[in-house]
Amino acid sequence: MPRLKACLHGGDIYGAARELNRDLAEILDFSASINPLGPSSQVWKAIMASRYLLSHYPDPHCWDLRQALATFWRIDPEQIVVGNGSTELIDVLPRALGLHRLLVVQPTFSEYAAAMERAGGQVTALYSDRKDQYAIPIDRLCRLMKTGQSDGLSIDGIVICHPNSPTGQACSADDIARLATIVRRQGLWLVIDEAFADYCPERSVLPQAASWPHVVVLRSMTKFYALPGLRVGYAVATRTVAGRLRRQLPPWSISVMGQIAALAALSDAAHARKSLRFMTGERERLKGLFAALPGCSVLPTYANYFLMELPRGWHARELTGQLRNEGLLVRDCSSVPGCNTRSIRLAVRSPQENDRLIQALSNLLHHEVLQ
Repeated sequence: MPRLKACLHGGDIYGAARELNRDLAEILDFSASINPLGPSSQVWKAIMASRYLLSHYPDPHCWDLRQALATFWRIDPEQIVVGNGSTELIDVLPRALGLHRLLVVQPTFSEYAAAMERAGGQVTALYSDRKDQYAIPIDRLCRLMKTGQSDGLSIDGIVICHPNSPTGQACSADDIARLATIVRRQGLWLVIDEAFADYCPERSVLPQAASWPHVVVLRSMTKFYALPGLRVGYAVATRTVAGRLRRQLPPWSISVMGQIAALAALSDAAHARKSLRFMTGERERLKGLFAALPGCSVLPTYANYFLMELPRGWHARELTGQLRNEGLLVRDCSSVPGCNTRSIRLAVRSPQENDRLIQALSNLLHHEVLQ
């Protein structure tokens, strides 16, 4: 695989504000997929009540947060490893698991390949088919696992982003379990990144996957709980595997306020239910509006974002640049392996903000049609 370019993620409102000479509040960021309802009100109360802890080091063991997560998932707290966002955990996986060659399903999150490169490993890619709407190719993966090792495929692990970013596709939990069984027979690792699974809980493999000895499940407090600025993620694995991950992390990886906020967010079940109801309705409304744009194709999604293909003749870089000049940030996916040059990813935000994006897209695309 060719050497990776620097990873481009969403969420750089700071660079956009400097470039456009605008205040941060004037930037609407559709490139980062964060719960548009924001954090739970309990988060703000907990942070205010814990201000005195800023003069102390964080709990290096994240004891209270791990206890709460263990209760939430009904598993042993020793099976939970908290990291500075799930990205930090992705970074330590190659070293902790001894991964040298990882199979990734493209198009997908760039950090899996980037982490392997930093660790001196390599990546083998299996591509989802556009004609199947980029559905995660579970059947192909299962066949490959059964025959590939004997046919010269040399890997020691697989990673599945579920739901996948940027496509929004997800399998059933039963399909993931079927793959996990075959992977185990081959003596391989399986990493399941469920950063967006809060938006389709029925497709999550937790908590049952916590007992699978060759599996690591990643979770994030960034997306659904709207805490991107505090960087909290966690991994679930057997006690033995969790210990291997924990030993690779630096001390005091999670800030005091990150732990406090995550604990408060997790305890607010009412806000979680409200967030899921909102996303279900607004996602369906927005899907119809995107589909009505001239020449555009929008893919089904289980997450809080859409992968959309622009009309033929457009390039994602061109459109994202024009929207950026209007203070609207969207994700250019033209350089994501497996996507085409017309691919963009759009987060679901508030109805008013979504309507503003639709109007801007409509103006640009209709203007092109009229010319």
